[in-house]
Amino acid sequence: MTDNRPVGVFDSGIGGLTVLREIWNAVPDESTVYFGDNSRAPYGTKSRSTVIRYSLQNMKFLESKDVKMIVVACNTASAYAYDELKARAGVPVVEVVTPGADEACRATKNGRIGIIATKGTISTGVYRAAVERRAGELGMKDIEIFQQACPLFVSLAEEGWWDNEITRLTACEYLKPLKEAGIDTLVMACTHYPLLSKVIGEVMGRDVTLVNTGVATAKVVKSLLETEGIASGADGHGPVREFYTSDEPGLFEQVAAPFLGEGLPSGTKHFTTDRYEVTI
Repeated sequence: MTDNRPVGVFDSGIGGLTVLREIWNAVPDESTVYFGDNSRAPYGTKSRSTVIRYSLQNMKFLESKDVKMIVVACNTASAYAYDELKARAGVPVVEVVTPGADEACRATKNGRIGIIATKGTISTGVYRAAVERRAGELGMKDIEIFQQACPLFVSLAEEGWWDNEITRLTACEYLKPLKEAGIDTLVMACTHYPLLSKVIGEVMGRDVTLVNTGVATAKVVKSLLETEGIASGADGHGPVREFYTSDEPGLFEQVAAPFLGEGLPSGTKHFTTDRYEVTI
């Protein structure tokens, strides 16, 4: 049984492209529809109710594109809105928190795990809880978790400042407490942050493993496509990759192109999901 409908992916901006790229790597035959809600970014500074409303509106848009799965490629939206999305969606929904927590627990050697995220994600405690839960399931003891909000990282990523002195100075300031804590594993618990991974890695040092939640999430997507029997079959046309943004398409492509490469994204269209009425 095959299903050639696309996989839908949404994020508050371009950060979710880090997840999208890993999905392409894991399941290269799958068509995808990506929506970046750039005009309303960042989500990490918004209230819980606002993020849930935005996420439900984004879901409605992806459902209008007849997707077979929705990937919430935003940690804040995963933390705040996953339960609502899962309850209301007519297709499987994948979030990015649980896969990242699993990867972190498997990577650490000294049991000292750092988490960097937006203020919104940190305030929910959802990542700490996910790491503690997964550590318990794996029979791990004496796990220590250190969290640090890095709100400016999103703006730097959206600006395209992935590797410059301003980003480096900002990273040094944010990451200093985690270096002092002696962590050996750092979860980049915001999908924008892997865009800054070169700088983050340099600041933390080679002995610290960086966990890209996109890689872990892509593994879950691949597994779910197979177990649900909805993986794409060969149709001779190859995958279709569509892009939408709630902001200016040209600007979106300009910032995203150096990251995705291969002439992508291209043909990005403008769409605002705030036209959808949702109740919370």
